Amino acid sequence: MGSLPVPTTDAGRAGLAALLDQPERALIALDFDGTLAPIVDDPERSRPHPDAVPALARVAGRVAVVAVITGRPAQVAARLGGFDGHPELAGLTVLGAYGAERWDAATGELHTPPPHAGVAAARAELPALTADSGAFIEDKGNALAVHTRRAPDPAGALAALREPLAALAAAHGLALEPGRLVLELRPPGMDKGAALTALARETDAASVLYGGDDLGDLPAFEAVAALRETGVAGLRVCSGSAEVAELSSATDLTVDGPHGIAALLTTLADHFA
Repeated sequence: MGSLPVPTTDAGRAGLAALLDQPERALIALDFDGTLAPIVDDPERSRPHPDAVPALARVAGRVAVVAVITGRPAQVAARLGGFDGHPELAGLTVLGAYGAERWDAATGELHTPPPHAGVAAARAELPALTADSGAFIEDKGNALAVHTRRAPDPAGALAALREPLAALAAAHGLALEPGRLVLELRPPGMDKGAALTALARETDAASVLYGGDDLGDLPAFEAVAALRETGVAGLRVCSGSAEVAELSSATDLTVDGPHGIAALLTTLADHFA
């Protein structure tokens, strides 16, 4: 049995202790891209780290709830993750579109919000705005992500697009979410923090572990801190990346990307057993 890494904060150490003491009342929630799956140039080619799904399956049998909270459509994350038809993951919940969508592995049911008119309007205007940038558009249905990772100057393209995309979002009542070489336009009012808080309350969790890698995960890390104030123990895990180094100061434990997340889940499963 491997040793668990030691969180750098007192609250994080208390969160880990609570998780180990009462796994049957624990909620483990994780981002998808950059956390379970390495970041790749083409979002459609994203797949979990080879050790991630087996580790999730082992943990799922020991804790109250396992969830994936992602900006992707819930059904897309389930497909790319290989979660559908995996018996050990029957209790998995995928909260997509920052929590606006929900897919449950046990039933295969998908719940989605109605289309947002602003997304349709932005969809029509985005190609002209991004034509000379080298960026590509990922259509998520009820959100639009503009990636600059393939551009000749990814950081420069991201900086150049930030102002026009902010204006586009404002014109159509959308939120602009920055990330790792990506700017996403999405309906306002939902974020990973709200999704995590609602799931923790729904399941009456006594402890919560959340793992993420990007700026869109900050609301979830803030939600863990807020839940601690209500008596729910929490552990915030950063899937470490040089691209978003500032996350380490908002978390209790940093691991080495998706490989480190998979290793942490595997070690937790060993300790639960």
